[in-house]
Amino acid sequence: MSRNKYNARKATIDGRTFDSQMEADYYLYLKDKKEQVRIKDIKFQPKFVLQEAFEKNGKRHRKIEYVADFEVIEHSGESIIIDVKGMLTPVFRIKEKLFEKKYPNTLVLVTRCPKKYGGGWIDYYELQRLRRQDKRKRNKKKKNKKKS
Repeated sequence: MSRNKYNARKATIDGRTFDSQMEADYYLYLKDKKEQVRIKDIKFQPKFVLQEAFEKNGKRHRKIEYVADFEVIEHSGESIIIDVKGMLTPVFRIKEKLFEKKYPNTLVLVTRCPKKYGGGWIDYYELQRLRRQDKRKRNKKKKNKKKS
């Protein structure tokens, strides 16, 4: 399989091609949740227009779209937009802000959770918070060692 610029390999499961193995693994996780009737439905690659196309001073500007990895429909009818991330790019950070302003849907970024924090899947920002917390603890220990 080919790799993208972030060194992620495409993966195919159930005839669907995913941009990364992590995204494919998350699909298996969602598929299992659906089989256990914990979620109602899974939609793939939902598109959201963040800014309509427009023309200014004779120049056409194309629309700006955001394509998420999954849309999960809960039994309550609530829609949760999920993107599987290993890292956040500058372009994604801008699109995330535009999405959050325009759409009431919940956008959740998930990533693999290291075994150190329990394994499985975790909200991307929660993992970053845990890592910052660990870094502060390590720095505090180093500082206390130097004082001794």
